[in-house]
Amino acid sequence: MSTIETIAPAGTWSADPVHSDVSFEVVHAGVDVFRGSFGEFTATLTGDALTGSAKVASVDVKDEQLSGHLLAPDFFDAARYPEIAFSAAHLEREGNALTAKGELTIKGVTKAVELTGTISDPSVDPFGNERIGLTLEATIDRTDFGVSWNAPNQSGGDYLANDVRLVARLALKKES
Repeated sequence: MSTIETIAPAGTWSADPVHSDVSFEVVHAGVDVFRGSFGEFTATLTGDALTGSAKVASVDVKDEQLSGHLLAPDFFDAARYPEIAFSAAHLEREGNALTAKGELTIKGVTKAVELTGTISDPSVDPFGNERIGLTLEATIDRTDFGVSWNAPNQSGGDYLANDVRLVARLALKKES
């Protein structure tokens, strides 16, 4: 496997928030997927290292009451843990497939996580900016991070699944 350094020009690449998205999905009520995203986040690629964070208070689930519950101690506990963070000191690439082995911190708990996805070759946009597209995802057990609220489903089982799919779709722009 080769590293990202062999395909990206040297420098620092930062997420363009207008063209990027950081989101999550979880099965709820046993029948469908509940989706949310974070409106405020950062991501930086330097060499073959990737770091990023999301402000918990920026969670968007299209329901104000539910957003409030996600910010409470039952879920993210935004008052005590205002950010979710990811850091990978080394990325591996084979073709356009990418693997980022790093550490994810949610609610003050840090665990090793492997994200997989794709990366594009560098390109230049109509305004002369160099860009790289990066999509990464992983499925985590939310209870490993202390996000353990649940309720019984009237049909049996739990209302929320423990597995949560995390997805980052990033348009990274080279800093000048």
